[in-house]
Amino acid sequence: MPHSNDKQPEIVTMRGPLTIEAAGPGTDGEKTLPKFRMLAYTGGLMRIAGFPHPVVVDLAGLDIPSQNLPIRLDHERRQGVGHTDRVSVENGQLVAEGLISRDTSWARDVARSGANGFPWQASIGAAVVEAELVPAGHSVRVNGRTLPGPVHVVRRSVLREISFVDSGADTGTTARIAAQDTVQDKENHAMRDTEDTTIEATTEQGSDTQERQEEQIEAHADEGTDVPSVSGEISESVRAMRAEAAAESKRIAAIRNVCASKYPDIEAKAIEGGWDATRTELEVLRASRPSAPGVISGHGPVTAKVIEAAACLATNAFSDEQLVRDYGEQTLDAADRYRNIGVAGVIRLAAAAEGRHIPAVGASPSEILEAAASTMSLPGIMSNIANKSLLAGFDFVENAWRRIAKIGSVRDFKTVTRYRFTADMGFEPIAYGGEFKHGGVGEESYTNKADTYGKMFGIYREDIINDDLDALKEVPFRIGEGAALTINKVFWTLWLSNPNSFFSSGHKNYKTGADTALSIDGLTLARQTFSKQRRPAPGGSGKDPLGVRPKLLLVPASLEILADQLMTSVTINEFTSTPKSNKNPHTGKFEVVASDYLDNEDYTGSSDKAWYLLAQPSAIPAIEVVFLNGKQVPTVEKNDMVFNRLGIEFRGYLDFGVKEQDFRGALKMKGEA
Repeated sequence: MPHSNDKQPEIVTMRGPLTIEAAGPGTDGEKTLPKFRMLAYTGGLMRIAGFPHPVVVDLAGLDIPSQNLPIRLDHERRQGVGHTDRVSVENGQLVAEGLISRDTSWARDVARSGANGFPWQASIGAAVVEAELVPAGHSVRVNGRTLPGPVHVVRRSVLREISFVDSGADTGTTARIAAQDTVQDKENHAMRDTEDTTIEATTEQGSDTQERQEEQIEAHADEGTDVPSVSGEISESVRAMRAEAAAESKRIAAIRNVCASKYPDIEAKAIEGGWDATRTELEVLRASRPSAPGVISGHGPVTAKVIEAAACLATNAFSDEQLVRDYGEQTLDAADRYRNIGVAGVIRLAAAAEGRHIPAVGASPSEILEAAASTMSLPGIMSNIANKSLLAGFDFVENAWRRIAKIGSVRDFKTVTRYRFTADMGFEPIAYGGEFKHGGVGEESYTNKADTYGKMFGIYREDIINDDLDALKEVPFRIGEGAALTINKVFWTLWLSNPNSFFSSGHKNYKTGADTALSIDGLTLARQTFSKQRRPAPGGSGKDPLGVRPKLLLVPASLEILADQLMTSVTINEFTSTPKSNKNPHTGKFEVVASDYLDNEDYTGSSDKAWYLLAQPSAIPAIEVVFLNGKQVPTVEKNDMVFNRLGIEFRGYLDFGVKEQDFRGALKMKGEA
């Protein structure tokens, strides 16, 4: 965003290690200038005061306007030190080299101190142009890393200057919060309108740094003063960030009040995990109870839900949020005393709920197996636990296919036909008193069919005797993972096999040649090619444009970083034989979808250079995935078997089908000649 001349852009600074090469004699006997090299930013997460969540600067969106940037001391304009002669992003990090070229007392101090071994550090200043908040439950791909939310992402920024600073740093640690300016310092900064306002994030060590940050955030919120933001102007996003910071400070204060310094582990976990005071209080109550007895007793009222919850707690395979959502606080509270339960314990509790007592100590394997065979509620309890583990495994696998496919539902296993109506519905002029004409209507059809895919698994006699609850967690998890892998395999095998010449020159949705490589020019060519498609009309004489723009950029893993750069960078420096603007006209035009299957050499038709443009599947579906009765996750069912001889067995299955649809909805670029 533009800034006025009398208002300097706000600066985010990141520190890293540097080296200084002392001056020495040149070839002509004259003294050469000292050189330096800086690692300014590693590309990872930082903790910055004023932001309740970590901050990452997207190096793909960092504009380096010149290779000759000013070098200063402590970001002071008057304290010139030198200049850079090379600034670049290397392996996801920002590196700078240059000369201590200024003839100032500060330049001499930096050079002499460096020669004496003083551990100078580097700090870069970047004007923030655009920032976004990625909320909890979502993730973002930045600087070649997938980062979970909540996280603040500085999407676009401009490198202004680099400074020497004297605070110590350890490059092997994670980023910490630097000490902030005092109120008097801030007033002095405000009076000097030619100075930059800085927010600093360093790698400085110290166990109390996090606590200082929280206290500073709380002080800002309680006093009603401004908290530093990542925007040069007071925008709605900045106000939202400030409100969020105030809410965060109140949440932390409430957590500390509940823990009362007696439960430091719970306090730290609650602050880091984003808990509220209610959940923290529940954990404190649980921790204050006497330890559960080593021998589980079947006494006391227990329900099937309590037993399920106890088994889920014992597996440690599910998040607290999921368990609270599925069972509720009251049920979890009742199940907590059984959190060390095993398979035999589940059987004993289920039997006790039906009036049968199986001793915790001294029970023979035959007694436990007999209880497993005769307890009516046990198969349902086991099935529900297995189902949760199976779904966890199912959600664990890549599902890029969901982003590019239309999801449909079928009622049976018969082949279904999908119809897309075509029409000549353009309005025509009507004379005074004239008649309206009927539009011509036709149709195009596409087919699909669901099939069944599944596996069997169980808790067998050995697992019950060995009291192995992991069998109830691990095996269903792998079955669910296998179901998701099966969908991927069927989907991408069809996509890459190019059925019925789906991608072809005849369909005007396939381009080859060196100019089809993923680049600014390649994207321009793809967009122009996509626009050549025509809306179908009765008789196949469609002449009107398709009227639907491509929205998705599908790439293999090998092109994911490049695709992200093309969609987020304002400028792209491409080396060509003829001069061209480095402005990127495609910033933000398409949503990047990446899949590891597209360049997997074990799949026929795979390529690490080919890429695709697609319309939204809701507008023109290029491919469709259908599920029987709309059930998009595997089903777990108890399978009849002789319980007292073998155990308890289940089957997991999923009914789905995949079929290509309208070729106009996708364009393939080969990426090479």
